[in-house]
Amino acid sequence: MPEPDKSQQEAKAILDRAKRDQEGILASSMARASDHFAGKDAPPDDAAELWGRRIGRSLSLIGVVVLGYLLGVQLKLW
Repeated sequence: MPEPDKSQQEAKAILDRAKRDQEGILASSMARASDHFAGKDAPPDDAAELWGRRIGRSLSLIGVVVLGYLLGVQLKLW
């Protein structure tokens, strides 16, 4: 009986790979980014850690945008 289980796992892996290859690079990147900024990797029973991750990641994004703007000012791009 281990043979059908192994073949089912292989079939599922092939279907997952085909689905991933069919998606565009931008769509999969945006999905991963939204999961990252939503804090979906935090433990589901710890609200403080979930919101801490969301706030920290949002602040880091704001910091990157500000630093990019300041770099553009220094280089006289705008």
